[in-house]
Amino acid sequence: MSKIALITGITGQDGAFLARHLIDLGYEVHGVIRRSSAPNIHRLSRIVAPELANGTLKLHYGDMTDFSSMVRIVGDTRPHEIYNLAAQSHVAVSFETPEYTASADGIGPLRLLEAIRIAGLTHHTRFYQASTSELYGKVHEIPQRETTPFHPRSPYGVAKLYGYWITVNYREAYGMHASNGILFNHEGELRGELFVTRKITKAVGRMALGHRQPLRLGNLDAQRDWGDAQEYIRGMHLILQQETPDDYVLATGEMHSVREFVEVALNHIDKQVVWEGEGVDEVGICKATGERLVMVDKDFFRPAEVELLLGDPSKAKEKLGWSHEKDFKHLVADMVQADIRRQELISQNGIELEDFL
Repeated sequence: MSKIALITGITGQDGAFLARHLIDLGYEVHGVIRRSSAPNIHRLSRIVAPELANGTLKLHYGDMTDFSSMVRIVGDTRPHEIYNLAAQSHVAVSFETPEYTASADGIGPLRLLEAIRIAGLTHHTRFYQASTSELYGKVHEIPQRETTPFHPRSPYGVAKLYGYWITVNYREAYGMHASNGILFNHEGELRGELFVTRKITKAVGRMALGHRQPLRLGNLDAQRDWGDAQEYIRGMHLILQQETPDDYVLATGEMHSVREFVEVALNHIDKQVVWEGEGVDEVGICKATGERLVMVDKDFFRPAEVELLLGDPSKAKEKLGWSHEKDFKHLVADMVQADIRRQELISQNGIELEDFL
């Protein structure tokens, strides 16, 4: 019989890619979606359209803040594997909605783990918790690895810290096969537009078609370890295939600044940017035309900044056989090209719906 997998957060970038990966491996896949007046399944529609159409991908209404729905869904599906990808995942937004972020991102994993126990699946279901490099926050060592102390710098990071430790606790207390994937930033064409990488590539895609509105950003010098989302999905699955549950860092081992991401993206459309000014007065100017391409906006700075994140994936390489292949410039170029195609669709059809973006 096919393995059964349950994915929370299936409507997000990682959820859609993971659903495709598991279906291709022969899994029966179930996903949790929140009820809304406008269905938010555009990513799934692009990645697993045949399975949505014929009903082989089964979706269930639920919410990470509603324990009863988690108990019902876990009990009904009795999955062999649960991938908890659901979260209020935007760091800046977590400062505006700290209580909701704590409930969804921190207590949410607890609700799922308890649902597994209540359903009598403690030794049947393997549990994956989507942890994050934001746990490290104000970093204590470079690079960061599984043994690096945590120091989160946002309500999002603090909530995810609870999710991390409650996963470890249920593993140790009840013998559950429960593991954390501490994933560093991973991007792709399905990334939400509020994330800085997609914000950049969308703006550059518009510039490629002649739009002249400058890109507004916060901390240009923040540095991150950016990888390709589809390669990280493979790592998630490998973590749950191990005989012994454990926690793993997935990262590229390379670090690039927001400024560098902007430069690479603009170079893809043959625009070379030169920087003038300092701090909030800094601007990025097109070298050839003098056009203002980038502006710094103080509203996009976080109350507590995370200046750099750089992961050490040595453990994942050794124990999982996982490695990251796509280099930084190709990742950025692929995202820019995808956004150029989206903007061409908008120009041709006059559409602004996210389903087409």
